[in-house]
Amino acid sequence: MKKIFLFLIKIYQKIISPWTPKSCRFRPTCSEYSRQAIQKYGAIKGGWLGLKRILRCHPFNSGGYDPVE
Repeated sequence: MKKIFLFLIKIYQKIISPWTPKSCRFRPTCSEYSRQAIQKYGAIKGGWLGLKRILRCHPFNSGGYDPVE
């Protein structure tokens, strides 16, 4: 399952992301954060951390540097 999630994120980063405007408020980007979290913690916990990060990426959040810990 971990490999499937990482593959889907890679597809998004290589094919879809270059065609969309840069709008992520965080560094690293939400997709990169999700990739790192899944690699570090596995599919379940890493996926949950990635989802929480995506939900925080909205206009009312100032964003900034937010590494996977």
